[in-house]
Amino acid sequence: MLQLANILYSKGFSITIVHTEFNSPNSRKYPHFDFHSFSDGVSEIEAPTEDLPAFLAALNAKCIVPFRDCLAKLLMSNTQEDDSFACLITDSIWHFAHVVANDFKLRTLVLQSSSISAHLTFLYKIPN
Repeated sequence: MLQLANILYSKGFSITIVHTEFNSPNSRKYPHFDFHSFSDGVSEIEAPTEDLPAFLAALNAKCIVPFRDCLAKLLMSNTQEDDSFACLITDSIWHFAHVVANDFKLRTLVLQSSSISAHLTFLYKIPN
């Protein structure tokens, strides 16, 4: 996703990255982007060890309200017409982002950034 952001930035787009506090990107590596984080309610102790699909489902549930609040704040602060919001780009595993984008009637691009094998693993949990 950050590679896509770099490409879009090189074409003249301004980039705002909204991310959870858990496993957040290093903003010092991308000084040309605007970073905003929101609380995801996850601690290092809660990080997945065995049941990744269950963890992602819980994370999606926990993130709807804080992401909505963060995005609402960003949209309210964006008052310049020449700096309008183009679209929200999200990963397909973050269902909450698509739900919130629909609530705000925002254009959304949903990408599958993992491999087909990872996708199938989430669909059909492999038994131990």
